[in-house]
Amino acid sequence: MKSGKEIRYSKHVSLIFAVIFLLLVLGYAGTVTYLEGVNPAFLNLTALFVFSILIVGACWSRILRRQVAGFMNTLDEMVDRAIHGREQLTHFDETSLSSLEHKLLRYIEISKANEQHLESEKNTIKELISDISHQTKTPLSNILLYSQLLAETPDLGGDTRLLLDQIEAQSEKLEWLITSLIKLSRLETGMITLHSEVKPVLVTLTSAVSHIYTRAENKGISIQIECDPGTAARHDHKWTSEALFNLLENAVKYTDPGGSIRVVAESNEMFTRIDISDTGIGIAKNELEHIFKRFYRGQGARGYEGIGIGLYLTRKIISIQGGFITAASEPGQGTKLSVFLPQL
Repeated sequence: MKSGKEIRYSKHVSLIFAVIFLLLVLGYAGTVTYLEGVNPAFLNLTALFVFSILIVGACWSRILRRQVAGFMNTLDEMVDRAIHGREQLTHFDETSLSSLEHKLLRYIEISKANEQHLESEKNTIKELISDISHQTKTPLSNILLYSQLLAETPDLGGDTRLLLDQIEAQSEKLEWLITSLIKLSRLETGMITLHSEVKPVLVTLTSAVSHIYTRAENKGISIQIECDPGTAARHDHKWTSEALFNLLENAVKYTDPGGSIRVVAESNEMFTRIDISDTGIGIAKNELEHIFKRFYRGQGARGYEGIGIGLYLTRKIISIQGGFITAASEPGQGTKLSVFLPQL
């Protein structure tokens, strides 16, 4: 059965050739009539000639249409077999079709080989991530445990206690780094599946704020949440809460004591927007396009602790759920990060 495009193409071809033949014949007849005068026998012969030419043109056009339709149907059949994995050759007699079919099958073979190679690499990465997670978890836990036990020893000198505090702090930092990299690798390799569903965002926001509230309180930073209980979005509660926590953690880190953080959530027709605004150090305009890159740290952030993976991980979590994140900032005037989560 012919498609609409094939039918329109065939009609256009027929019309073009019919017009060309008609113009040629009329031009010839008009020229001869002008040169020899009006002759009834000649006019009848010319009419018969025009009619014959039109018949031949129509037949030739019909044959051409059939050839084009047959070629298109053959190509469609080849692609359909390729899509459904039926790669056996049909042994076309036509050189062009046979060559095209061999190239198509070769392309399929290469694509399948690449797919198998990628799957093998993916499995290797999964095993590597599992090994790293298992091999580093116990030593780090032991280091933290031993440093805490040593810190409880009475009559420790001031320098010794300071060194123990540094060991504990660096061990916690290393544990967080390894945990973040493992999470990111699992997200990128598809080892972790997010389960998104439409639910109120207030619970997710509250969960994220609760994990950062103590640090904010210690710095004298106030956190204000503005969110209607009915405001909802399609999201995974656990992972979205972690993404928002990363944003809030940066806001607390780069905001001076006595500052403030404002969290506002509102819905429109397609997305629910969550704005996290702070009164921190801000970000230069030429750095805004880079802040979501892996391990990127701006000039103003060099004096603060961090490795530049939090925003990258956050964007990954949000994008997997069909959302996106934007940033607006001015140096010395704070930063506003906006998370857009789909409603459906």
